[in-house]
Amino acid sequence: MKKLLCALALFLTILFPASAMAEVIINEVMASNGMYENEQSYDWIELYNSGKKAVDLSGWYLSDSKKDPFKWQFPEGAKIKAGGYITVYCTGEEDIDPGKSSTFYTTYSLSADGETLILSDAQGVELQRLKYPAQFGNVSYGLPRGGGEYGYFETATRAAKNDEIAYALRMDTPAITTPGGFYEGSVTVTAACPEGATLRYTTDGETPTEKSKEFPAEGLLIEKTAALRIKAFREDAVSSVTVSATYFIDDAPMTPIVSLVTDDKYLFNRKTGALVKGSGDTPNYEKELEYPVNIEYFTAEGVCEINQMGTFTASGHSARVNAQKSIALYARKAYGADTFQFNPFPTRDYTGYHSLLLRAANSDAYATRLRDVVASSLAEGEGLLYQDHVVIQVYINGEYWGHYNLREKINKYFIAQYEGVTDEETIDNIDILARTGTDRYTQNGDNEDWLELAEFCKKNDLNIPENLAWVEERLDIDSMFTHAAYQIILGNVDFTNVRVYRVPGGKWRYLLFDVEACWRNLDKTPLEYYIKPVSGKIQGFRHEPLNALLAVPEYKAKFLRRVAELLETHFQWPNVEAAFDKVIAQLEPILPRHIERWDNMKIKNWYTNVNATKYYARVRPRKVPELLQKAMKLTDAEVEEYFGEVLELLEVTNARPED
Repeated sequence: MKKLLCALALFLTILFPASAMAEVIINEVMASNGMYENEQSYDWIELYNSGKKAVDLSGWYLSDSKKDPFKWQFPEGAKIKAGGYITVYCTGEEDIDPGKSSTFYTTYSLSADGETLILSDAQGVELQRLKYPAQFGNVSYGLPRGGGEYGYFETATRAAKNDEIAYALRMDTPAITTPGGFYEGSVTVTAACPEGATLRYTTDGETPTEKSKEFPAEGLLIEKTAALRIKAFREDAVSSVTVSATYFIDDAPMTPIVSLVTDDKYLFNRKTGALVKGSGDTPNYEKELEYPVNIEYFTAEGVCEINQMGTFTASGHSARVNAQKSIALYARKAYGADTFQFNPFPTRDYTGYHSLLLRAANSDAYATRLRDVVASSLAEGEGLLYQDHVVIQVYINGEYWGHYNLREKINKYFIAQYEGVTDEETIDNIDILARTGTDRYTQNGDNEDWLELAEFCKKNDLNIPENLAWVEERLDIDSMFTHAAYQIILGNVDFTNVRVYRVPGGKWRYLLFDVEACWRNLDKTPLEYYIKPVSGKIQGFRHEPLNALLAVPEYKAKFLRRVAELLETHFQWPNVEAAFDKVIAQLEPILPRHIERWDNMKIKNWYTNVNATKYYARVRPRKVPELLQKAMKLTDAEVEEYFGEVLELLEVTNARPED
């Protein structure tokens, strides 16, 4: 039937030419997109109507398959105005809305290896067939303005006029032959140029253009710390990939270094910069703007472990207002690789990461800058997922940007590595929920099963065996008990920072993160948020599973034993003090420069804050049994049973000299 309709339509178009249809063309294609909009980087196809009348696209087809030219259909009401453009994003997502107005979404994605696109009208008549070759990352392919042969564009122009020149090839990538790194006095940098090309460079982070300075054939003398960027140009080709390297002059590292190099428009421009408030109603740093950046990682010994392009965004929540912002880094295939092939973290055995986090200490930025990393490290070996850390310093475009803590970034890949999951479909369906697990805080997957679990615990007595068995099948109770125990022992007053996750087919588990609001006092907080009636008000996270289980005698005993076990092992003062001293030894040499850069504290105040934090870290474990007794209404006999021996131990190990 479809073939008959196509034949009939073809016959009719011979008798009655559809000139308006012929004026709608595939104008530009991006098949390897690394520029993010609304947290997505879908490939796209741009259609252009060169005619003088609007064209109704209802029922038209756009396909990337010669075998199935009717693979995707425009929805009813789709139009393209005279002289207008529409964008068709190619998502690869089955259950996506087809879109409307000037933006549409197909269920297939494009191949960067090259393929054929077919545009057909509502009767199935093929209007255009475009075979595009292998594509380059972030380089579009299309028809030059004014006509000519399809080719590669120097600048992508989605939803706007194409460049007047399209090229058949792209320049090879130049090579910086003098390694980036640490030098005394100065360094002369040399580079290898592709045949027939001209190298141009910048040292301020900007992407070189044809107007940038020509790179000297004899090499470039660098006498102060700078971020060098080089690009190759030739008249008959699209310019090359930009290569970058940072040179530190008379600037020994002391810690590992992360150097970021990118254009100012991505960083600090009022309209587009990701690290500034900007001029709109919504601050730029809250828009999840994701931009290209070159990323280098140097060890404390000065060895460069990675130098690659990726992307970055401002990260965090309320702390984004701070002058020094946390920054998330992503490896993206459109820029060369979808992983950072190195592992800087001492407690992990992974070979690489999809993303990393440069954490600026956030709410602890003006106090100790170490609470979160010290406290998190105490969870090592206890079966509770936490973010490992490395104390580092950061440079942006050659400018010193201060102390950061390099952290693992929480996302589906972070969970997958820890759980040993490698199947991509399974990884995509990992559920990650924050706080209450409402839609607003569903980071990945969905929350239906979690909410069902929480509601079940709220409404059912888990002392009934079948009810308890139902919960045990869905919840990793050991993970929940360990997480709650850590939060209570640490005294983390930011009770909203609770996340749960589930691998498809597995149980819900907890992860420990963002505990920098700990060790601030000896008060009961956060006990009142963790230990309360299942019918109590939900505050920050679903407390019902924990408390429903604590109403079961065997699980109440198990939880109390778990708290005692952690107090006896990880929270003896010699162990905690060693964790403090390790980080303090790394921070002390670099903090004076950091403070000079940001002017956000005084070094004497830092020592005062650290000493106060150490006091609470030393004393609070001895208070925990008393706090639990009040919160859980434990008898003196129960306190003695579960905590008698450990209290005697802590009275010795955690006693202060003046006690």
